[in-house]
This record gives sequence, structure tokens and C-alpha cells, in this order.
Amino acid sequence: MLERIREGSQGLGAKIILGLVIVTFALAGVGSYLNAKSDQPVANVNGEDIGQASLERAYQNERARMEQQYGDAFIDMMADSEYMRTFRRNLLDRLIAEKLVEQTAEDLGLRVSDQQVKDAILETPSFQIAGAFNNDRYQAILRQNGLQPKDFRDILRQDMTRQQVVRAVLGTEFSLNSEAQLAYRLQRQTRDLGYLSVPASAFMQEIEITDEELNAFYQANITQFDTQEKISLRYVELKVDDLLSQIDVNEAELEEYYQVNAEQYRTEEQRRASHILLEVDGDNTEKQMELARELQQRLEDGADFAALAQEYSDDTFSAENGGDLDWFGLEVMDPEFEQAVFGLQQEGAVSEPVITEFGIHLIKLTGIKPEQVQSLDEVRDEIFAQVQRDKAVAEFYDLHEQIARVAFEMPDNLDEVAELASQPIQSTSLFSRTEAPELFDSNQMQNVAFSAELIEDRVNSDVIDVSAEHLVVMRVEEHKPQRTRPLDEVEPMIFEQLQAQKAQQAARTWAQKVLGHYQSGETDTAEQMLAQMSLSWEEYEAQMRYGAALPPAAVEQAFKLPAQQKENMTVVNTADGNVAIVRVDNIHNAEEAESAMLGQLSEQLSEGRGQRVYTDFIEALKSQADIEVYAVQPTTE
Repeated sequence: MLERIREGSQGLGAKIILGLVIVTFALAGVGSYLNAKSDQPVANVNGEDIGQASLERAYQNERARMEQQYGDAFIDMMADSEYMRTFRRNLLDRLIAEKLVEQTAEDLGLRVSDQQVKDAILETPSFQIAGAFNNDRYQAILRQNGLQPKDFRDILRQDMTRQQVVRAVLGTEFSLNSEAQLAYRLQRQTRDLGYLSVPASAFMQEIEITDEELNAFYQANITQFDTQEKISLRYVELKVDDLLSQIDVNEAELEEYYQVNAEQYRTEEQRRASHILLEVDGDNTEKQMELARELQQRLEDGADFAALAQEYSDDTFSAENGGDLDWFGLEVMDPEFEQAVFGLQQEGAVSEPVITEFGIHLIKLTGIKPEQVQSLDEVRDEIFAQVQRDKAVAEFYDLHEQIARVAFEMPDNLDEVAELASQPIQSTSLFSRTEAPELFDSNQMQNVAFSAELIEDRVNSDVIDVSAEHLVVMRVEEHKPQRTRPLDEVEPMIFEQLQAQKAQQAARTWAQKVLGHYQSGETDTAEQMLAQMSLSWEEYEAQMRYGAALPPAAVEQAFKLPAQQKENMTVVNTADGNVAIVRVDNIHNAEEAESAMLGQLSEQLSEGRGQRVYTDFIEALKSQADIEVYAVQPTTE
């Protein structure tokens, strides 16, 4: 079993997943690797606890990712308590799955070597500057997350060990070229179709609806006739932008801002350099230093620096570009490296060999961008706008506190709030949750607007922060509760719906008769029936499975039919309430895929199968495990 796991981890799928792991790690940073403290367990998996702190870390990381990806839309979803309960439970399920995989890796005796952990750290983009690992950045990120290097290495080792199982399971699936070829030909297959639309409206006159049918439909679908709760609001809103015109800015304030924020208008000196790195391991230091001296002499004799970097540098990333490290400023590179670069006086100068923790460097200065300082006059308009906004924001927060107090102390109207904000009282018409005006269409707003407190007590709401620079205070003006409309009120609507259903069924019955005549060889009879209804076939050549001009239901059925006579037709209901007869006249198979396309499709098939196998694998582990889930405490906001 262990050998199969190791073999599976070497396949194409494994390499793909490894790439995904590295990318995910780069995007997520190391936020998920905070120190775990002794805490209340939220679940137990085969005798091992999963702590509340682990769930909290997972929650904070996933929340940050979702906010970055979906923005305000996710913030609105977070206001829905039911959604957030499901969100947290899904995270706990993921932690349980990870714990099961971790235990499986331990049972299989899987390990990760010190060198593998080191390589993973060196290759993590979060720890790199200009494509090269930077120890200062690495240490700083760990400090920000409260981690010591040893703790981080242990956590990373555990994660990498777990990933061996994931890669192995995903990597066990494969697809044959013949399968990929078949999938390609099916995807690209086209068909010549005949299409006959039978309008349901042609059968409307023969439809009869009884009172019993109306009442039966009403009783069976009574929830459809519930009205939505509706409210109308009066509200006052204030934005920072509303205050800008009232803000004056004088010259002294501009000068003070410029002096305090002088660093913003100063561009530090930057330098561009190329280097040749010779790595040392303790035993070869003298040999590498001799090589560095030899290369230095060759450069003095006129050798090309870029060519030597490509041939000798152990920094493979920069070596491909002749050793180029692009532009950088102070406090970016290793201190010894940086001191050497900024100690060179002329472009083209090459340093003496420089020793850092990464090895021995020969450095060539390739560019200098001197420090630049923008004058106050150059940035006056920018500073004016910023100072004006800063003062408006300060005024906004001052008003925020005053408005909150007044709205609470005088809850029966919005007059004092409007006067304090110097904004008018606005009103809405009646609206439900599903048709709310844009300002009130978020869960945050609707949970307040439709709250029992505002509806029953008719008081002002608290100040609601729409954003950091936008507030609203509201009160309910009118309320219409949810109710079930009586039958006599909705009878016309039910009548139309039943009439449409019966008309479509009548059209289908008629179309089935036409189809029967075609299939029994009575073509003339079928054509006569079409003529009586003034219907005719439409021809569509080379229709694809996806993106066809015909209704999806017709295309779906057409690609299930053979091209043989008597079996090449069927009747379908279409989404517009009508009926159609679809006929397959010819099937055009696609040519075989080229090798590049075939490889890509084979990879996709393998990945899809791998994901399904991994899901089954986790479910199998769960079925054999002793899992206990405790009450999940709400995560902190």
C-alpha cells in the first residue's frame, strides 16, 4: 500500500495538485498557521481533538478569502445567520477531513524530509523578493503571525505529509487516449435536425376549467398565494461626500500635511544590479571563493557578465536573465548584499566577492535612480483634496456620534436627526425583501428594516454604517404583514395557469398523433394534419450539442436519438409552454483530436475522476472513523 501511494504521488495529477498547493499557499500566506492554544474542542476524530482555535483560524482565513473574492456580496451574506451556521459547519467538516487524512498518513508511515521542508520554504512566493528567497521577509512574516521558525517548519511538515496522501489519491486516476478521443468526438459531434413547433395557443379554445379544478389547484399550491411582508421607510442618510463642500482648507494646513507626510512625496534612491551566486555548504567555501576570484579576473579582462551568470550562477531564476535582479531600494536585500550594491559608484562597476548567508556573490551595478522629491506646488491639488477629505471624515465621525445619541433619545421621529445631519428626510414606497430599493437590498439593512422592534414599536433604528463613510438612520412608516390571498382574488391567475397547462398537454397529445403517423409510415396523413394547422418543418444543419439556436430541451433530446427511420423523432415540451417535434436527419462525427488537445482533455478527465475518487476516499474514512462533533461556538467577528 505504501509503495502504491508513493508511485501515485509521482504522476501528472500529483504534479498538478502540488502546483495547486504551492499556489494556494502563496495566496493564503501563512495566516492559517497561527499558534494553536489550549482550547475547547469542537470535534473529536478517532480520539484526537479539533480545537475551537483551529476552527477560528479556518474561519478567519476563509472569510478573508471570500471577502477578497466576492467583496460586499459576501459581507451581505454574512448578515444571514443561517448561512453563517452552514458556513462554519462546512469549515468544521473540512477540518475533520484533514484530520482523517493526517491520521491516514501517519498510519502509512509517510514522512517529509528536512530538505523537502526547506525547499518548500525557499520556493514560497510569500517569502521571496524579486523571485529570490529573502530571510528577512521570512522572519518578519513569521513574527507577524506569532510563530518561531521551528514551529512553522513543524506545521508545514505536517501539512506536506498530509498532502502526500491527497496527491497519491488524486494521482491514481488516469484516462486512456481512446476515452479522451471518444469524449472529444462526442463534444464536437453535430447533427442535422428537423424542428416543428406546435403552439399551445392553437388549442386554447377547446380548454375547459371547472370550479373544482380551480379550488383543487388553489388548495394544492396555497403557499404560492402568500403575499410578501412589505414596509415603507422614512430615513436620513449622510455621506462624507455630503460634507466636502462645507470644509475649508488653509495654506497652513497644506504645509503641515506636506511636512508630516514628506516621505510620501520622496522617492528613495533605487538601484538595479545583476549577480553571480556561488552557493557554499561549509566544505567548499575556499573552492567557491577561488572560483569567484577567477570570475572577477575574467570580468576585469572583458568577459561578459551575463554570459558568466548564465554559466556559473547557482541562482537559476536570475541566471536565465543574465543575473538581473531588477530595481530595488534599501532594506530589501540581504544587508551585506545591499551594502555592496549601494557602495558601487558607477554603472557597470563590479563588486569584490560578497559573502552572505546564501553564498558568495559577484555584483554588477546596472542602473541608478537618484532620490526624487516632489515640491508642495507639484502636489498641492492632491494634498488639498486629501486634507479636505480628512477634515470631512473627522466631521462625519463627530456627527455619527451625535446622530446616534439623538436618534436614541428622540425615537419618535427623524426631524432632529435630519436637522443635525443637514440632510432631508427621504421616503420609500412599500417594498418586500425581494424588491427592496438599492440602498436597502442588503441583508444588513433588511434585518434592521424588517425587525420586530422597528415594525411594532415604530422607533428610530440605530445608526447603520452602510460603509465607513456612509450612514443611515431609518424608521418604519407603513407595514403590511404577510397574508394568504383568497381564492376569488387569485382565481384569474389560476385559470390562466391551468389553461396553459391543459393547452400544452392538448398540443402534446396532438403532436404524439402526428409522430405516430410518421413512425407507422403514414407520412401523407401526418403532412395533412400539419397543413390543417398551417405548420411546417424548419431545417437546421450542423447543430452542436451546446449553444444551438433551438430550445435546450429539444437539443437535449435530439442528441439522444439515433438517425434511423422511425426512431429518429420525439416530442418534447419547451420552456415557453409550447410543444415541439424534433427529428434527427444526419449525424456528423468530429475528426480525431490533435495530440495537444487530446492530452489536455485526457488531463481534464483524469482530474475529474481524481476529485470524485478523493471525495469517495474521504467518505470511506468517515464511515470507518469514530467522529464526535460538539456544539460549535460562534466564531468571533
